Amino acid sequence: MTISEELRAKILRYHHVEQWPIGTISTQLSVHHTTIKRVLAEAGIPKKKLLVQGSIIEPFIPYILEQLEKHPTLNAKRLYNMVKERGYPGGDDHFRHLISLYRRRPAAEAFLRLRTLPGEQAQVDWGSFGTITIGKAKRSLVAFVMILSYSRRIYLQFYLNQRMENFLRGHEGAFSAFNGLPRVLLYDNLRSAVLERQGSIIRFNPSLLSFAAHYRFEPRPVAVARGNEKGRVERAIRFIRDNFFAARTYNDIDDLNAQAKTWCETVAMDRPCPEDKARTVREVFAQEQPGLLALPENPYSCDEIETVSVGKTPYIRFDLNDYSVPHTEVQKRLTVNATLDTVMILDGQKILATHQRSYDKSAQIENPEHIKALVKQKQKASLHRGQNFLTNAVPCAYDFLKQAAERGYVLKSITKQLMELFDDYGAEDLKEAMQKALDKDSPHPNTVRKCLQILRDKRKQQATIQSTYASNPKIQSTRIKPDRLSDYETLTSKTQQEEKS
Repeated sequence: MTISEELRAKILRYHHVEQWPIGTISTQLSVHHTTIKRVLAEAGIPKKKLLVQGSIIEPFIPYILEQLEKHPTLNAKRLYNMVKERGYPGGDDHFRHLISLYRRRPAAEAFLRLRTLPGEQAQVDWGSFGTITIGKAKRSLVAFVMILSYSRRIYLQFYLNQRMENFLRGHEGAFSAFNGLPRVLLYDNLRSAVLERQGSIIRFNPSLLSFAAHYRFEPRPVAVARGNEKGRVERAIRFIRDNFFAARTYNDIDDLNAQAKTWCETVAMDRPCPEDKARTVREVFAQEQPGLLALPENPYSCDEIETVSVGKTPYIRFDLNDYSVPHTEVQKRLTVNATLDTVMILDGQKILATHQRSYDKSAQIENPEHIKALVKQKQKASLHRGQNFLTNAVPCAYDFLKQAAERGYVLKSITKQLMELFDDYGAEDLKEAMQKALDKDSPHPNTVRKCLQILRDKRKQQATIQSTYASNPKIQSTRIKPDRLSDYETLTSKTQQEEKS
């Protein structure tokens, strides 16, 4: 915290003249006690040790200092156990506090200001900016940032994850914005750049090496625990947080990126260059741009390639969502080739489907043609299953359906009606009625339905007559005249003629 000279003078006066303790000064001036201690230390007043004469730790001080001299990294927990075995009666927490007064502090390290030549170097890093909600999905919002070390021109692009493909897409976007690229790109030890490192031995990410070979730049990681070597990009991310992202409103990530592009080309370009405040970043970049490497003629492919499986339903799962494929591709392994906007599904070199990419969660992105073909296939399968069922349950159903097809009847409708009659009357009655319809050379459900109704009415009449015969002898001698079947045949022939017309 930077304080004014007036406040510094008050702190010193209250301490020396009024003899106020640090806590009183902190309360009265609304300044944190650590700031007051720093002011007093800068004025040459030594830090007061809380250790008082006769403290219980005093007999163990020589032993503690000896151990810290031999083992500077020995932690307080282990040191406490060692002195406790030698008779120290105090508690753990208080001991930790006292040890901090005697532990040697490392000396402050000074750093050189690093300067680069025009077009020589850029620094790259990711920045985290919270989350963004898209439909049901809550996704990370991260920013790819590249800054040219000489002119300090910034490139900014937001993504929904830190996948390697987005990392390379960010590079391509920056190269396109700069209309060139520097000879060296400096990275932190992030996994997109460095997979493993032991001392000076570094194993780069193979995808980054392939990308660097295509664009002919040198990927260079900073030393471990040397964040100062890429301080320009870290300050750029802090500048983005404070000057661009703070209190920013946007509709979606596309809107946010559009605003970021405008900001990079205006506010960020027109700010004073830190190396030469008499000129703007725009003016210094105009000097640096001719020194950048030229872009290759063919761009590098940054598409996401992933192998997926199709289950029993015609969908593949990619990035939390389901995308439809033709129903003929079920139970197969396919390949997804995805950009930021589209999802292409392939079987080898054959393109099976192309969908607009969704960043929602558990959404189904469908091609209507895929669903229509599946529904049509299911209808055919339903018809075949019904015909097979009837043929197995009623042996004469095969001849019945064959003759119906020969007369041009719609088998789908006939099969559906016969299945309904099967449910209502059962296999035996349906078999008898269908056989009668065949005998009459009328293979139509209407004829079967009338035969079934006659059969059912006849059984009811017989049951009624039998019960009446048992109780009334006069009725037993009564003759019942049945209806003529010719009337039904006339009605059936009229119905058939109407359907054909």
